[in-house]
Amino acid sequence: MKTFLKANWQNLIMANYEIDPNILTPYLPNGVTLDYYQEKMYVSLVGFLFKNTSIFSVPIPWMGTFEEVNLRFYVTRKVGNITQRGVVFINETVPNKIVAWVANKLYKEHYTAIPTKHNWSIDAQNQQIEYQWKVKSKWQSMLVNAEILPKSMPIGSMEEFIFEHYYGYTKVDSKQSIAYKINHPQWQIFTVNDYIINCHFESFYGSDFKILDATPPHSVFLAQGSDISVDWQRVSF
Repeated sequence: MKTFLKANWQNLIMANYEIDPNILTPYLPNGVTLDYYQEKMYVSLVGFLFKNTSIFSVPIPWMGTFEEVNLRFYVTRKVGNITQRGVVFINETVPNKIVAWVANKLYKEHYTAIPTKHNWSIDAQNQQIEYQWKVKSKWQSMLVNAEILPKSMPIGSMEEFIFEHYYGYTKVDSKQSIAYKINHPQWQIFTVNDYIINCHFESFYGSDFKILDATPPHSVFLAQGSDISVDWQRVSF
């Protein structure tokens, strides 16, 4: 059985923040190294919509469409002569407790379940994409206003760096790590004209990320998304 999960990911917002790499060291799985872009380290606050989700090819229509919000950073792993570029999740948030339990149980991820919602307003010229999540009775959010026509990511660009990581790495403990593969084509992106990020990082992700509350994002991107699949095979190392 090769594929664990299939879904369609739509309208991915990435708000990218430069960060001191020393903050990320405690979260770094054994066997991977930090992946820098132009000698700087970044974390991304991500919001997107899961649609048409199935597990082991079995649709789950009663909970197959939902929002996810996560905080992630970028790493690489050498396997022989191949460099595998991936991400490590600080936390992933969905509205459904069963989805969170399955991800935590099978992939040793760091999912939590809290209320989420999204608002999209799309016309012939522009689109407004917003994701919201509720932390300690207060709604937080990320919103972008973007152009409607998609375009390819420039080679070597910040956009390409942020989006072109196809492995997930999880820290099980100080010695053991897990890797899994995420499959999708290269996404197209939309030009973002303005944005509003309303995230209280300290209350959501802990005191290690308090500095981001006073840090403006380096960049904010919106990707179109696509069908994706997550391999069932997990590699321990």
